[in-house]
Amino acid sequence: TTPENPDVPPGPCVDPDPNVVATCLGTTGGLVMLPDGMSALVAERTTGRIVQVAQGQPPIEVASVDVDASGDGGLLDLALSPSYAEDGLLYAYITTGSDNRVVRIAPGDTPKNILTGIPKGTQGNRGALDFYSPNQLLVLTGDAGSPASATNPASLAGKLLRVESLVPAQTGPAPEVALSGIGTAGDVCIDPTGGIWVTDRTAVEDRLQRIDPLGAVISPVWTWPDRPGVAGCGAGPGAVAISLTQGQAVAVLVTDPETGAVTGAPTLLAEGRYGQLN
Repeated sequence: TTPENPDVPPGPCVDPDPNVVATCLGTTGGLVMLPDGMSALVAERTTGRIVQVAQGQPPIEVASVDVDASGDGGLLDLALSPSYAEDGLLYAYITTGSDNRVVRIAPGDTPKNILTGIPKGTQGNRGALDFYSPNQLLVLTGDAGSPASATNPASLAGKLLRVESLVPAQTGPAPEVALSGIGTAGDVCIDPTGGIWVTDRTAVEDRLQRIDPLGAVISPVWTWPDRPGVAGCGAGPGAVAISLTQGQAVAVLVTDPETGAVTGAPTLLAEGRYGQLN
């Protein structure tokens, strides 16, 4: 039942849990909060739909992208333009029939290519986006099922890239490789000091890596030999939170506010409560 109607059972897309913002979504691929702090955009991985969700309101489709959702591909992540309130621009990491790529989506327009040619595989297509500065987009790419590609400097697979050419159909500088050797991409997030956190999964362990504000790679800061499926991350002052897909929990690691070093084993939140978490 719902608090407003305690004697009336909820419909199929109503969840009485107050922590559930939206349900009856397609397989999700990414999420980003909107500037109002009350609503978010959710990527549906297999349908290519981008929907706006808010507590107590039905999801609203705001855009749709053609994607190839075979394997683990599809609409994989979203990032808002740093000036989203003025321009309404979205950036999306998607899988097409030929590659993985980053596209820019303007209201009422077709997606425009920003970065193409990221290798595609039967697996290992996951990727993530986050803006490091108004002019620099961080792009995390998976290894497309080929660990050798992740260490090959000529390949865009298995890398964390700094992309500064964000205007469609213009030739700009090639992306800078900030980190290589990524397995199955999890997520990239930024803490208040400018440190960059990256999650990924390899054949032997899941990892949390960090790049400090000066660009030095601290690799890794934590590992999970039991491979619980590290996925999305969020970093705040003195802590980083990581979704565990197979672990069905959120792992919270306390970090040193100056060095970013992890100071103890993670605490698990919402364990087993909501199923697999992205």
